[in-house]
Amino acid sequence: MKDVTQLDRGWSLHHDDGLLPAQVPGCVHTDLLNAGLLADPYLHTNEKDAAWIGRRDWTYSTRLDHGSSHERTDLVFEGLDTAARITLAGTELGRTRNMHRTYRFDTTGLTGDLAVRFTSPYQEAEEVRAATGARPNVYPEPFQYIRKMASSFGWDWGPTLPTSGIWRPARLEHWSTARLAEVRPLVTVHGSTGRVELHLAVERTATGAGRPLTVRATAAGRTTETVLDGDTGILVLDVPDAALWWPRGRGDQPLYDLDVTLADGSGTLDTWQRRIGFRTVELDRSTDEHGTGFTLVVNGARLFVRGANWIPDDTLVTRVTPERYRTRLTQAAEANVDLVRVWGGGIYEDEAFYDICDELGLMVWQDFLFACAAYPEEQPLRGEIEAEARDNVTRLAPHPSLVLWNGNNENLWGFRDWGWEPELAGDSWGEGYYLGLLPRIVAELDPTRPYSAGSPWSGSWDHHPNDPDHGTHHSWEVWNRRDYSEYRGSVPRFVAEFGWQAPPALATLRRALPGEELAPDSPGMLHHQKAEDGNDKLDRGIARHFDPPADFDRWHYLAQLVQARAIATGIEHWRSHWPRCAGTVVWQLNDCWPVSSWAAVDGDGRRKPLWYELRRLYADRLLTVQPAADGALEIVLVNQAAEPWTPALRLRRLTADGTLTADTAAEATVAPGSITRLTVPPALAPSEGSAKEYLAVDADGLRAVHFAVTDRLFGYLRPDFDVAVRSVEGGGDTAEVVVTARTLVRDLLLQADRLDPAAEADRGLLTLLPGEQAVVRVTGCPGLTAGAARRALFCVEPA
Repeated sequence: MKDVTQLDRGWSLHHDDGLLPAQVPGCVHTDLLNAGLLADPYLHTNEKDAAWIGRRDWTYSTRLDHGSSHERTDLVFEGLDTAARITLAGTELGRTRNMHRTYRFDTTGLTGDLAVRFTSPYQEAEEVRAATGARPNVYPEPFQYIRKMASSFGWDWGPTLPTSGIWRPARLEHWSTARLAEVRPLVTVHGSTGRVELHLAVERTATGAGRPLTVRATAAGRTTETVLDGDTGILVLDVPDAALWWPRGRGDQPLYDLDVTLADGSGTLDTWQRRIGFRTVELDRSTDEHGTGFTLVVNGARLFVRGANWIPDDTLVTRVTPERYRTRLTQAAEANVDLVRVWGGGIYEDEAFYDICDELGLMVWQDFLFACAAYPEEQPLRGEIEAEARDNVTRLAPHPSLVLWNGNNENLWGFRDWGWEPELAGDSWGEGYYLGLLPRIVAELDPTRPYSAGSPWSGSWDHHPNDPDHGTHHSWEVWNRRDYSEYRGSVPRFVAEFGWQAPPALATLRRALPGEELAPDSPGMLHHQKAEDGNDKLDRGIARHFDPPADFDRWHYLAQLVQARAIATGIEHWRSHWPRCAGTVVWQLNDCWPVSSWAAVDGDGRRKPLWYELRRLYADRLLTVQPAADGALEIVLVNQAAEPWTPALRLRRLTADGTLTADTAAEATVAPGSITRLTVPPALAPSEGSAKEYLAVDADGLRAVHFAVTDRLFGYLRPDFDVAVRSVEGGGDTAEVVVTARTLVRDLLLQADRLDPAAEADRGLLTLLPGEQAVVRVTGCPGLTAGAARRALFCVEPA
């Protein structure tokens, strides 16, 4: 049986003329932080003081004295970041230049000093650029010339901290006769039978050559086996009446242990285990009167995707633990997200990420790792990219949560629209990867899943790559130049990116910028705003709807409120156009450090108001008021639940002072997976341009409120409400904040982190009509008083 020795201890990092204790997995930045030789680059403007690290070469070393009676010993690195030369006892084992691959070296009979010498990522990238020629990109960093996490060189939400290190586990594998070199399960469903088609490859020692080997596979109580005389084979395992894996909200997520054993006459030689799930997935890209669709179909069910884009959860990715993955992905699931898109400027995530998505029913859209740049197709990159793709398609194939492979982020769009084509003057730029190499690899290794050449992508060069009527669309003109109301100006077939910025929670800012007098343009705030013209765009977004805020606290609240409203405007509009629009993937779920960004969960893991809005917007049932093409108002009821929805509706027209001027009831029936539109009776609709009237619609505990003008123009009374705090029996540090409205109180927000950095509230933005009461449960704040709660409450106020 194969023996494994983990190489997670005894490593040193060579720094100047000395040795520092090193972590494996780890990186230079974390080792320097642990040694007290680096100030936290996430605080203040310390990022600037860490720039030298990416410009240096670094060496990791340890001593290998692991003897073995086996015929063969392999040194395995699951991840080396990035360009490295590996030596053992003075013998060069090999060189690497790809962060995203696993490497294996034969070290049979070798012991002694093991050294991994990393070349500066800048030097590696610059040498490749000199060899291939320069190509355009959107950032002034050479990230497309090195197979390394692109965003480690900085992004419009992330710091510039390119690091080096042994970033994934290292081990020694001792084995004899043969080992399982590759196990690639293709999981399909035929009628009620689940099928696992196992593609196998073995590696043999000299004594194992030609020896018959038995491979046995077991899943769901079923077992099958075959005899391998050569080095490859296929084994088919059928599971009758297999329970189907469903995306969350559609059904359960049954997972089956799949065990593979390699043996010969002497016993077991090697084993392999994963969890699998049975489901089918298709991508409907058929044409209709609106253009070319992009609809995910799982187990025959057509889905409106309720998605969020995922970036690396920490720029220093070795700090992301399985527990942190679970926390963040659970936050996604609790916001009713059903798909996470792993964005192409990051990494192929750790196995734990996909395991947790399998369990939670979160579908995964996986980008291949190309983003916002023209990529040379010459060597040495081409061979690395093919090996990388084969490695990761094989590694991720078992996961039922993985539903889509995507070739790149925005590169096809960039070629057409961002001035690349004339600058390239015929040079390669990546098209051969996205339209040639990658689809061939997916078709060969994972034909059970669809592939799309890029995002955005219209399906062919017959249409503009970002044409909203064809395929996937990225909607960034609104954030960059317009008001969020203009999301209603189009109905894309699938919105794969759109977003609006806001600052992180106040407690996050205070931790990241201790002692700074916070202002939108204070030094630390500006350093933690990486987007081009970011603060001006935030201010313009506020100014279109509100009078200028009087202080930082008000600015902070309004910026977060506008973010939530902007995303709500887009999602409510696009969901109301199902099935023409088949999904939204908001940019973005998470952050990699404390920063003003488009995230719903900030860099310290705190939920912004946007997170709570996503929970409402992505619920199975959504109530919204939408302007119709003829200028009327429509109530749209969206039902993605499995059962019909038959709500009783109440429509009220009210004035700013709370006077009820019209009131009526209505009924509706909404079939599963469909929408229903009801025209608002003219007597209930506020007059066009009215600054005194608004419409409130209620249905089964859901509410939609429509104002004809912006808050800056509406005639609010100064909000008046009572606040009380009541204890929760056995609640410990949990209390309930009870707010009773005496006037209209719009977009009331309890910012719990203002009470205590550990405090959390269970509700986000609330709109209360006069006389209504709301209860917000707060945890993590013992001894909460009504006065403290009131100071943490914000709402829309008149000019």
